[in-house]
Amino acid sequence: MSLPRQFLRFFGFFPNPIGRMANEPEKVEKATFAMGCFWGPDGLFGCAPGIIRTRVGYTGGKKENPTYKSLGDHTEAIDIDYDPQQTNYSNLLELFWKNHDPTTQHHGERQYISAIYYRNEDEQKLAQNTMQEEQKKRKRPITTEILPLKTFYDAEDYHQKYRLQQHQEFFRALGLSPKDLKGSFLAARINGYMSGNGTLQGFEEELTVLRLTEAQADYVKKLIVIGKRGECH
Repeated sequence: MSLPRQFLRFFGFFPNPIGRMANEPEKVEKATFAMGCFWGPDGLFGCAPGIIRTRVGYTGGKKENPTYKSLGDHTEAIDIDYDPQQTNYSNLLELFWKNHDPTTQHHGERQYISAIYYRNEDEQKLAQNTMQEEQKKRKRPITTEILPLKTFYDAEDYHQKYRLQQHQEFFRALGLSPKDLKGSFLAARINGYMSGNGTLQGFEEELTVLRLTEAQADYVKKLIVIGKRGECH
């Protein structure tokens, strides 16, 4: 979706260049999932309740410093920071199971597998319990792997908040640059809504926090109405 020039002139600029959360909670917890191509999960979780920021990257393998073009045995994954006062690990697992096919066979290829990477025993048990419940709903066997998180390597800047970066004029009007995206609350939330996740009501309820101009908000609303786009094309 391109912006008419006459519309662009009224965008204005976001007053906080890196778009960090104004009042970040004292306690922040993390979750890491693999659900196939990581662009989709970045949007899915980005505007979910309680999410502070997201970053996509590579994990699970032995190769040091993987890149998209030299991935080795790693898997595309999303790393999530969330406010435990607003959401919890169980809620994130629910989104995980509902928003991809965990029965897909990958025949030895690791890039797009389904996986849950846990940080402690509680996360491991929750992952195992929810997988058992999910299996009862499905005829085909679930192939999701439940693994301890090791090193998470950030993906290249052009993969971060991919949908948001496809709207370059809007992106620049927010005062963001690609290097800001992994740490930006604003970028996570907007990328989620621009990917067709969330609802108009949810977006409107957090406009005072996002501090967008009226023109910026209207642009995002139009994309929410259009709905969800394909994850990797």
